[in-house]
Amino acid sequence: MNIDNLKSQSVSSLDKTCTKIREFLVNSVSQTGGHLASNLGVVELTIALHYVFSTPKDKIIWDVGHQSYVHKILTNRADQFSTLRQKGGLSGFPKITESEHDAFGTGHSSTSISAGLGIATARDLNNQNFQVLSVIGDGSLTGGMAFEGLNQLGFLQKDMIVILNDNKMSISMNVGALSNYTERIKKTNRYKNIKEKVNTLIQESNSIHAQELKNSLKDVLNPGIIFEKLGINYIGPIDGHDISGLIQALKLSKDINGPKLIHIITKKGKGYECAEVNACKFHGIGPFNVENGDTKSKSNSLTYTKAFSHALLDLAKNDEKIVAITAAMPNGTGLCEFGQVFPKRFFDVGIAEQHAITFAAGLAKLGIKPVVAIYSTFLQRAFDQIIHDVCLQKLPVIFAIDRAGLVGEDGPTHHGSFDLSYLRLIPDLIVSAPKDEQELCDLLYTAVKTNSPFAIRYPRGGSGLIPCTNSLVLNQEISIGKSEIIMDGNDVILIGIGSTVDLCTKAGEHLRKEKRINAQVINARFIKPLDKKIIESIIKVKKVIVVEENTCIGGLYCAITEEICAKGADNINIKNLSLPDMFVEYGNAQILKEDCNLSVKSIIKEVLKF
Repeated sequence: MNIDNLKSQSVSSLDKTCTKIREFLVNSVSQTGGHLASNLGVVELTIALHYVFSTPKDKIIWDVGHQSYVHKILTNRADQFSTLRQKGGLSGFPKITESEHDAFGTGHSSTSISAGLGIATARDLNNQNFQVLSVIGDGSLTGGMAFEGLNQLGFLQKDMIVILNDNKMSISMNVGALSNYTERIKKTNRYKNIKEKVNTLIQESNSIHAQELKNSLKDVLNPGIIFEKLGINYIGPIDGHDISGLIQALKLSKDINGPKLIHIITKKGKGYECAEVNACKFHGIGPFNVENGDTKSKSNSLTYTKAFSHALLDLAKNDEKIVAITAAMPNGTGLCEFGQVFPKRFFDVGIAEQHAITFAAGLAKLGIKPVVAIYSTFLQRAFDQIIHDVCLQKLPVIFAIDRAGLVGEDGPTHHGSFDLSYLRLIPDLIVSAPKDEQELCDLLYTAVKTNSPFAIRYPRGGSGLIPCTNSLVLNQEISIGKSEIIMDGNDVILIGIGSTVDLCTKAGEHLRKEKRINAQVINARFIKPLDKKIIESIIKVKKVIVVEENTCIGGLYCAITEEICAKGADNINIKNLSLPDMFVEYGNAQILKEDCNLSVKSIIKEVLKF
């Protein structure tokens, strides 16, 4: 199926095409893994868009972009779906270098309206003629950037279409006043009935007062009034699974000049019962059994997220000042159980990372102990708030930074490649990374006891070192800035932080056993403040390899070399193994790490060069 044979079909035959595409999606994603529920929900919408409009001339911008699979199928990429999110294969998000039909690369939410407005404005400046369509979900609409875009769109009055895909979900259930508003405006039968009665009253009485009543009711009850007041023409709500109704609405929108918003109602996971019942699970899923929806691989190891969840819950039971904050990711960050046990101390702020950090700062100002659980890549969006609202005021906000380092198949928009660098430069912020799940618990306990801004970054998945059955110690405090010597030696120093400590340890064991090289292995544990004893050891041994799952610029290696230079030490032979100064692509996380020389083999190879 592609655009050409799609446009040759009658509208009445498109329902069958929707069914075929859903079957293809389920079967394909069950083999590769990927974002399934969101794509099943936009099958009719995507087909209608390509039926009415013509890409690549017309530009479709998918907010976040994980719902663009059907778009990719229709734009001649169906035969590549066996490579979805694999190294060298098809990206799980729109990618401008992958296809001319991908008008804009996306991966984070709330960006499509601003990007679309920029494209529409450039079109007019260039005297070009094409349509611009920005698709945005109701979850993404909770992000402040979406409102900034809508505000400017209403002011500039550019001719473009915003499609609000309303399924009451981002990844988890949506929260907030706007989400409740979109729920209310679905209930339009009451509005239609009142409108009909008022129209009848006007016809029967021919009264100016009845006409005034109609105008007043229009302002109060119009489901799209919030958009109309911004100067944007509102169409809807429309059943997002009624293909003929969607096509009619899209054709209508082409004839209206200026900005338009089409509000459609969809069901996430539509057409596959397992995904409809559990849309959260099937938002992003690994390979699974189509018959029952069970995932094919299960690990017996503890994960960092589970360890964090367990430790925070235990701490909160003994300290009523502890609260937890997430930005629309209660499942991914492990805060669901916390929310169930302490509903009044749990805050899901929606897709609003900037607000989450300043909200936490406000809580901390009055003695509350906020723990903000957030993905590394999404914390980037609140960089200014970390600096200005938290650290400048020395407020003790704890940042639990999940998915640090390479996350794998979601690729460069989701890798946590930069947090050590962008956090290390901020004054008064303690920056740490645990070597395993037990050390994560220790650092969290330490952070709660420390009256300072405190960041703990940890990777996706688990270290593989601690079985799920192991009980964790939940009340061990670590001295701030103190490193840990894992192995002693005076031939070479291997310094790891977080996920790379285990690599250094295994390399050290191999070197000692096979090469008779005595390596000192250090778990840096803190990148800020940095343990001065590390520098003393380096000056003494003079051969060192720093290994970190962070960009090569501004991380642990840079912190160490800056200290060495400050000491005026010379004849230091130091090598860095880290993520390269580039955007690392998508693929199996282990393969990506090996490509970046983050492996035991690469460490040994560098030692032998000494």
